[in-house]
Amino acid sequence: MIQFDHLSKGFWVRKHYQPIIDDLTLTLPTGKSLALLGGNGAGKSTLMELISGSMRPDSGDVWSDGSISWPIGFGGSFNKDLTGAQNTRFLARVYGIDTDELQSFVQDFAEIGRHFHMPIRSYSAGMRSRLSFGISMGIPFDTYLVDEVTAVGDQRFRRKSREVFRDRMKSASAILVSHNLEELQEFCDAAILLHQGQLSYFTDLEEAIATHRENMA
Repeated sequence: MIQFDHLSKGFWVRKHYQPIIDDLTLTLPTGKSLALLGGNGAGKSTLMELISGSMRPDSGDVWSDGSISWPIGFGGSFNKDLTGAQNTRFLARVYGIDTDELQSFVQDFAEIGRHFHMPIRSYSAGMRSRLSFGISMGIPFDTYLVDEVTAVGDQRFRRKSREVFRDRMKSASAILVSHNLEELQEFCDAAILLHQGQLSYFTDLEEAIATHRENMA
């Protein structure tokens, strides 16, 4: 369960306050994998960071009865002065995971070679995404926050990512942002739609997609 209690967040743009999330009160059920839909600039990334706790709201709260990953695809959880290996071991200790086991899994999965032992600041965006995805898949979260991660890398790597993610979904749920409709239909059984600062929950994924398309028309 993820609960929003009068949640609000906005940003100042050219001396004008632009609300992104506006007094949101809503409870998302446990055990559902949700597609997060919304137009460009609607605030999907902001909402993901609020859910993970990596961004503070202007007011209100977000509550959860389970563990939630950081937003996979952003790489905001990394210390850029540490190497990929050091970041991996640090996060293993934070989440109570065996450090050697997680490092071995991530090094094999991410396929970034010698860069695994180089500072994160030397990584390309794709390398950071591979590392972030690998670490998160090695940690048993109750809910994974995923932003287009299976679009990283070549076709073989994307296929491997989908297989690992599909395996995790057997025992966890997710909130997934993707422009790939087939990916949403494969992994999600419900949806949330962010539009004009408000979030709506849909038990029917196809209905949510249709409503999203109407909003964008």
